[in-house]
Amino acid sequence: MGLLVDLLVCLGMLAVVPLGLGLAGAGSLRPLWCAGAVPGAVSLFLPVGKPAAFLAVLYALAAAVLLAEAVRRLPRALRDPRQAAFATALASPSVAALALVAERAGHPLLGYSPELLALTVAHFHFAGFAAALVAGLACRPESGRAGRWAAVTVPVGTLAVLAGYFAGQWAEFAGAVVLTAGMWLTGLLCWRTGRAAARLAGAVLVPTMLLALWYALGEASGIPHPGLGWMTATHGVANALGFGLCGVLGWRLTRKDPS
Repeated sequence: MGLLVDLLVCLGMLAVVPLGLGLAGAGSLRPLWCAGAVPGAVSLFLPVGKPAAFLAVLYALAAAVLLAEAVRRLPRALRDPRQAAFATALASPSVAALALVAERAGHPLLGYSPELLALTVAHFHFAGFAAALVAGLACRPESGRAGRWAAVTVPVGTLAVLAGYFAGQWAEFAGAVVLTAGMWLTGLLCWRTGRAAARLAGAVLVPTMLLALWYALGEASGIPHPGLGWMTATHGVANALGFGLCGVLGWRLTRKDPS
């Protein structure tokens, strides 16, 4: 599972985030992001220790630049659901960065093992950055109330899942319910664009988010549910390739010049 997760994280660092920055109106930050993302990706393939942790810190500095941009946009985000979604997307890599630095140093963080931290890194590139970005892009004047709800529920669901890491598994399940509702609404709006890549991204969300609900409910209630390895190979891969990458590519094709 380790190699698969590392490859998915590389996809997020080196493709999904750089492509998505222009769509979020932050294309000017792409060179700074890549300057940190490349060493961050290299760190994934080094043994756990100080050199890998140092490269992860460079990635964390790039994530901090995006976080600063998210904070700068906060006044607009409080008034505009679309901007709130974009700000959530820009802030998400900072959560991944904290997890990556700890994992590459070989230390648990807030009681979470390095294995779970590695999954957190992947999660906040796709269920964080990509999901919030696409939800914001789907919030267009022609999408009406559905677009506004998508732009609100995906960030709220993402933050609720993050809060559930600390508040307990039932809180995490509640966050997964909100996030799933937002993702399905976003998927419907992606389907309506008519672009093949965006439609694929929307369709993929139906089974992948059902899996997420099943897993979260199983963790909270104890009912039989897929393990982390199976979730990574199904939910993780499908969301990364089918939703994250295809969603960003589909919306880039929808716009003339997103950069």
